[in-house]
Amino acid sequence: MMAATAEIVSPDWEFDRFDDGSQKIHAEVQLKNYGKFLEEYTSQLRRIENALDDSIGDVWDYTLDPIALQLVPCEQSSLLELIKTENKVLNKVITVYAALCCEIKKLKYEFYNGLLFYGEGATESSMVEGESQIQMGRLISFLQTMYEHLGELLTVLLTMEEIIETHATLKDHWTMYKRLLKSVHHNPGKFGIHKDKLKPFEKLLLKLESHLLDGMLFQGCVEQQFDSTNGGVAVSKNGTFAEEFAHNIRVIFSNVEVKLGEASEIDQRERYVGLCGLFVLHFYIFRTVDKKFYKSLLEACKKVPAITLTANIIWYPDNFLIQKVPVAAKLIDRKIVQSVKLQRENYLQTKAQSLTKDVQSYYVFVSAWMMKMESILSKEQKADKFAEDLTNRCNIFVQGFLYACGLSNIIKTTMNLYMSMQKPMTKTSVKSLCRLVELLKAVEHTFHRKSMVVADSVSHITQHLQHQALTAIAVAKKRVISDKKYSEQRLDVLSALVLAENILNGPSTRQRRLIVSLALSVGTQMKTFKDEELLPLLLVMKKLDLISELRERVRSQCDCCFLYWHRAVFPIYLDDVYENAVDASRLHYMFSALWSCVPAMMQARHLESYEVLLESYDKEIMAVMTEHLLDKLCKEIEKDLRLSVHTHLQLDERNPFKVGMKDLAHFFSVKPIRFFHRFIDIKAYVTHYLDKTFYNLTTVALHDWATYSEMRNLATQRYGLTMTEPHLPSQTLEQGLDVLEIMRNIHVFVSRYLYNLNNQIFIERTSNNKYLNTINIRHIANSIRTHGTGIMSTTVNFTYQFLRKKFYIFSQFMYDEHIKSRLIKDIRYFREVKDQNDQKYPFERAEKFNRGIRKLGLTPDGQSYLDQFRQLISQIGNAMGYVRMIRSGGLHCCSNAIRFVPDLEDIVNFEELVKEEGLSEETQKAAKQLDTVLSDLTRNSAEGTEYFKMLVDVFAPEFRSTKNIHLRNFYSIVPPMTLNFVEHSINCKEKLNKKNKVGAAFTDDGFAMGVAYILKLLDQYQEFDSLHWFQSVREKYLKEKRAVSKQQHVQSNNQDEKLLQTMNLTQKRLEIYLQEFEVLYFSLSSARIFFRADKTAAEESQEKKEKDDTTKESNGDLHSSSTPADSVLK
Repeated sequence: MMAATAEIVSPDWEFDRFDDGSQKIHAEVQLKNYGKFLEEYTSQLRRIENALDDSIGDVWDYTLDPIALQLVPCEQSSLLELIKTENKVLNKVITVYAALCCEIKKLKYEFYNGLLFYGEGATESSMVEGESQIQMGRLISFLQTMYEHLGELLTVLLTMEEIIETHATLKDHWTMYKRLLKSVHHNPGKFGIHKDKLKPFEKLLLKLESHLLDGMLFQGCVEQQFDSTNGGVAVSKNGTFAEEFAHNIRVIFSNVEVKLGEASEIDQRERYVGLCGLFVLHFYIFRTVDKKFYKSLLEACKKVPAITLTANIIWYPDNFLIQKVPVAAKLIDRKIVQSVKLQRENYLQTKAQSLTKDVQSYYVFVSAWMMKMESILSKEQKADKFAEDLTNRCNIFVQGFLYACGLSNIIKTTMNLYMSMQKPMTKTSVKSLCRLVELLKAVEHTFHRKSMVVADSVSHITQHLQHQALTAIAVAKKRVISDKKYSEQRLDVLSALVLAENILNGPSTRQRRLIVSLALSVGTQMKTFKDEELLPLLLVMKKLDLISELRERVRSQCDCCFLYWHRAVFPIYLDDVYENAVDASRLHYMFSALWSCVPAMMQARHLESYEVLLESYDKEIMAVMTEHLLDKLCKEIEKDLRLSVHTHLQLDERNPFKVGMKDLAHFFSVKPIRFFHRFIDIKAYVTHYLDKTFYNLTTVALHDWATYSEMRNLATQRYGLTMTEPHLPSQTLEQGLDVLEIMRNIHVFVSRYLYNLNNQIFIERTSNNKYLNTINIRHIANSIRTHGTGIMSTTVNFTYQFLRKKFYIFSQFMYDEHIKSRLIKDIRYFREVKDQNDQKYPFERAEKFNRGIRKLGLTPDGQSYLDQFRQLISQIGNAMGYVRMIRSGGLHCCSNAIRFVPDLEDIVNFEELVKEEGLSEETQKAAKQLDTVLSDLTRNSAEGTEYFKMLVDVFAPEFRSTKNIHLRNFYSIVPPMTLNFVEHSINCKEKLNKKNKVGAAFTDDGFAMGVAYILKLLDQYQEFDSLHWFQSVREKYLKEKRAVSKQQHVQSNNQDEKLLQTMNLTQKRLEIYLQEFEVLYFSLSSARIFFRADKTAAEESQEKKEKDDTTKESNGDLHSSSTPADSVLK
């Protein structure tokens, strides 16, 4: 029963009507707790993300900016859809005004940049004939559009007029263009234009000229006929309109004049320009002047000496008012006009003195503001203090914008005034103004860096401001409704307030704010708002306008497009940055300011493409940057490194307490600067310069490698530069002459250096220096280590080429009839007397040959043909000695490199081992490379011994062929040649003890090497040995020594001292000769060992057949060169 009752009763229970609100309170508490939990969790996640991430949270880099935020909301609804009230008349009025204002805003900056940049990007010297006319032709279509859309916006008219008035290039080109038209008129066929089309075009040009280029743009607008000619509205006679017009001008003036020139000034200057335009328009319509108000307008000029209309176009309001309203100007005291002009001149003087203070004060203000931005935007918003936090944020955003306005006004007014009045600017002023430009850009960068947080805050702040405005309007609306008196005016006011309310209940778009301002202009009439209510409402609306377009307004105020016409200050600025390197990072701000010109330059129409203008600008700025900063920095860093490394030379004072030292390391902590399509990385630029310089200078003088390596390390330690290792082969301090240099100039080397066989060194023959250069195996080994073992084979190839030329001369000498006939006689004589002389070649015959050759003639320096032939043989021997030294140096170098390999006979194949282990492809490549290096070193350490054999094998076949039969007598010229060599050698050694050491030498084993090599080529070792020449020499000198000793013994009894001295000298001389012959004999015997003198040609050919495969490998490319030797010796 109870259950059934419950089923029937339960649907009828309705607790809602008895709800005391407890559930709602409980739900709100739970919701608040949940919201708090989400906030804490979000902030915790952000902290974790920031701790793990490299970036600085929500900070945006101005230079990278891959994604841009567009904060301004776009209106999707049309004006007709937005403006909807019950009051149809009000709808129409507000719609018309809203449409007009929208169009004015749209047209405001459409034409400025195209006119401003006309003629830029092309210098007069580079401009081709007719180019200026072509540029003007491109601009005409642009001017037509402008004329069609010129409305009532007086400031635009003024600006246009001032741009054209100050643009001398535009006027010059216009004149040239008109002259061109005359030429076309006389000969239209040449230009491919029909004559009928010319007249309408000329009319159009005249119309453009009269309206635009004759300075009548503004005048033409205000002087036009406003009264209807067909009996319609007479505007000039409408007293109510005249009174309303004048009243509005005064109201606007009262609002503008208060803040003009003050720190809280925002757009008052632009409004003042428009105000002056309205005043002149009022005068031309109604032809009445309020003298008192006119004087007030002129007095306001003292607050602002000049106004920058756009970019570099400056406007003097006093000149404008005097020129456009001359009637009123006559009534005003001249002292007022003069005081305004005097104030303008004083402004520049006082500003030049106060600029430094302005920089200091603004530096403190902007820095403090940036810190506030950082702190307030990084704080987490608390729900209980949300409204207070939004107000603080709004105030800080507004404060930043005010700083930007103040900075912008100071910079533009000062710089443009200097240019307009053609007064020189001091370097101090330039530096101060550039600092202010940096601060201006710092404000913009701060807003940009905090784009994420600003974007989030802006939407909340606009809603908060809209809420405040709606609250104020609701109070006024309530007051109007409560008033029972009905009238049409009151209905209009109420409709306007309703419209404002409806529009504010939506996004804060430009169109909506415009409609609200128009609606409030109606809604604030009839004292609907109290004074204490109206002022806060107007302030809220101003804030709403600013915050809604915050980013665009900041960008507009921080736009430094005017710098394009003041870019002459950039070199001075860079010099200042270079001198004060501590805050080098400010370069980012200046380049950002220079980049501001680019969007405006894109609207240039006088060139085929705006890209031409941009490229010209880019090149100019980069050229200045390179010259005034980058190159200076590179040179200074290089100089510092060089002087630091060479401190031991005590070049100049380096004490930083006595000499001012700049810490240039600050430049290398500057992040890369973005400019056009490149990043200017100062650190990378200097690093590249030093790398390139050090590399090039090391290649020129390899022995300086250690110095540049030290400089490279110092650059890393002192400046943090990451230098590139040049991987150039390094040299040692005992490098000596380089193998590469010797190889290239081997013909000079063999004539200027003397070879020592036993110590295996080359000594310079003579030098102008105090010391003679020497070259030994260590020097050669160092060179081979520098250039690689491949240079050994190249050296042998060069030696082969050199020997070809020398053997050609050798063959010619041996073929000479005088030489050939004497040698044949000597050989015949030796064969006849050899049995009588115990198979020995007669010493007297060699002496006779020497004397006979001298009779054939001498060179200017007293050398016979045999002396020259001996020198030829010595040079050939020196070349062979050089090859021997290359071989020894190669062995020395390879043995040092391969000394860590345990067993050269059994070298492990690393590639196979790595493949077995299945290691990565990179490791396999590395192992293969190691195997190649080891194989190369092993081969080179054993292959050097074959070089002599190669040089014998390549020439021997031709030397021994029947074509060169005249060379077969060479062995018989060796005795007189050795005698000639010994006399020369003794003469050189004797000069060592004399004061004049020209021609002094203690060794010349190149001769022995040359003789041994040629005897081997001709296979004449046996023939030469059959002469028993050195035995004959020994016997001759021993016999003479015995004879002298015998005479000394006889004369010692007579006690003739002079005769004894002579005999002692003779004895000593004979000993010297005998000793020299023995040294030559030992050298020749040693040299013969290199060429395997123990084997004849027949024995070698037999061995060759047995080891044919080995010979093919060792011959290399020289074996294939035996054919050229044939042509040489022919």
